[in-house]
Amino acid sequence: MKAIKARITKGLQKGSLVETCDNSGAKVLRIISVKRAKTVKGRNPSAGVADMVLASVVKGRPDMRKQVVFAVLVRQKKEYQRLNGVRIKFEDNAIVVLKDDKGNPKGTIFKGPIAKEVAERWPAIAKIANIIV
Repeated sequence: MKAIKARITKGLQKGSLVETCDNSGAKVLRIISVKRAKTVKGRNPSAGVADMVLASVVKGRPDMRKQVVFAVLVRQKKEYQRLNGVRIKFEDNAIVVLKDDKGNPKGTIFKGPIAKEVAERWPAIAKIANIIV
């Protein structure tokens, strides 16, 4: 996984409900864990933009419900700062469901913009995205 050029403030923690922005069949996911998250024992791990999470499907198609999937956070409401001094925040939290832990997205269409940090770290998601902010 490639390093990103921003100081990402972690906006979502374990147990958060997040809507998807793709056509994978899942609508709402609950974050179970954050991959490669370093934290103190007993503290809930939190995730920011471009982090890979393990999530369970809460709402969606019947065949997708109750499945545990890998996903990448592409938008967050919590403001974060890029190295050039610009502060970025989105109007919602959004997540993209992955086929595998390599970073290949399950859906073929993404609704709404995707953060530039996600495009840097996950090139397969960047290929499908129509707006990168």
